[in-house]
Amino acid sequence: MTATIKTLGELFDNAPIAARDLAVSGLTADSRRVQPGFVFAALAGFNLHGRDYVKAAIASGGVAVLSGGDLGFDPGVPEVIAPEPRLALAIAASRFYPRQPATIAAVTGTNGKSSTVDFLRQIWAFAGLRAASLGTLGAIGPSDLPGGGVIDLGHTTPDPVAIHHTLQTLADHKVTHAAMEASSHGLDQRRLDGVRLSVAAFTNLTQDHLDYHGTMEAYRAAKLKLWDRIAPGQPAVINADALEAPAFEAAARARGLTLIGCGWRADGDGLKIVELMPRPNGQTLTLRWQGKEHAISLPLIGEFQALNAVTAAAMALACATAPTDVFAALSTLTPVKGRIEHIGASRDGAHVFVDYAHTPDGLDVLLRAARPHAPGRLILVFGCGGDRDRAKRPKMGAIGAKFSDVVIVTDDNPRSEDPAAIRSEILAGCPGAIEIGDRASAIQHAIAMLASGDALLIAGKGHETGQIIKGVTYPFSDQDVARAALEAH
Repeated sequence: MTATIKTLGELFDNAPIAARDLAVSGLTADSRRVQPGFVFAALAGFNLHGRDYVKAAIASGGVAVLSGGDLGFDPGVPEVIAPEPRLALAIAASRFYPRQPATIAAVTGTNGKSSTVDFLRQIWAFAGLRAASLGTLGAIGPSDLPGGGVIDLGHTTPDPVAIHHTLQTLADHKVTHAAMEASSHGLDQRRLDGVRLSVAAFTNLTQDHLDYHGTMEAYRAAKLKLWDRIAPGQPAVINADALEAPAFEAAARARGLTLIGCGWRADGDGLKIVELMPRPNGQTLTLRWQGKEHAISLPLIGEFQALNAVTAAAMALACATAPTDVFAALSTLTPVKGRIEHIGASRDGAHVFVDYAHTPDGLDVLLRAARPHAPGRLILVFGCGGDRDRAKRPKMGAIGAKFSDVVIVTDDNPRSEDPAAIRSEILAGCPGAIEIGDRASAIQHAIAMLASGDALLIAGKGHETGQIIKGVTYPFSDQDVARAALEAH
């Protein structure tokens, strides 16, 4: 494929007049990725500032610099100064990689984003559409995509250059429908600007990422920015059962969006849950859409997963996917890796699940969802990540103690913190819990104690395949450890 070349003036409206015809072969905000002909975006970050890496970027062949006018020195190459450099980078990326799938959906919320976008991808694929999803698990789509259908993105909402490059790759492989996660960081840092959204959705809002946003008000404001990314008149799908639903509904109305509610409290214009009955390997679901009821055998565990599936279905319906296809697809859904993923069962019939729940609300929802499927004891293994919101640690401990019969507190990703100190803060909320620092040992101990009717939930890391300790990522998979322990018992 021929390399893309644009001029500085094509990418940036306020490029210096003398440099508007400068040839540009790429964009990046990471100085380590600069190649000859690149524009380097010297952005102010949470802990670092890109101006400290300008010289390294130019030494690697950078031909221009984007800044907010705060470099404090002459970079020696053309400088594009923008009042909002993150916005300028996103728009430039959308011009450098202009092709996108015709229909793009975005989902924001504290919990449920990964499952919802993957379920939407599955629904669209069932309907015979070329579909993909983008988020925490990467870009997943048809098997003829690069990487055999899975493209690593690095972040839930990657930087705008990666987003637009990926969207163009999808479009060039004839993907027409894409569903993507919209994290609060991504929205606050304008990474989704330039993405032509057809529909957006909100799942829920509970405490998370306060280390970045500072307050729940700022966290909510970041999530609400998703409504600014879609045009008036377009559909906004909202989980009507979320505590924050009224605030998101009011903001969507103010924006002039078309509201579509989903869930138990959805009104007549939405996708309403009429009845839900848990089964050992799933649940029976009755939905009402446009006055007609649909009975569905949903092969997913947990009410929250049912709501994620319903949110995805509402988004598909909002994009004019045939209702017959949407409701038939719900009976074929498979869970996302690490989202209440069934790992196996012990010889006594006790079941083991791995889930990504890493917030107080996420853990609360997970434990409540699993209880109907555990006639025996509910055993929980979990920890909390280091260098993240400390306030949630005792809260999660208390939730574990309240809704579990046995709690084993272990390490998650300690990062730069002392693992024992993190566990101590969790144990303040569940003083009767078992403490086993080594995560593999904790999982093995839990599986050894399983009896008939028990259910074991291993929470916090989900799909992750590494454990971060003192700056080093060690290979680690909850799934692999659990399967090995089950085989040994």
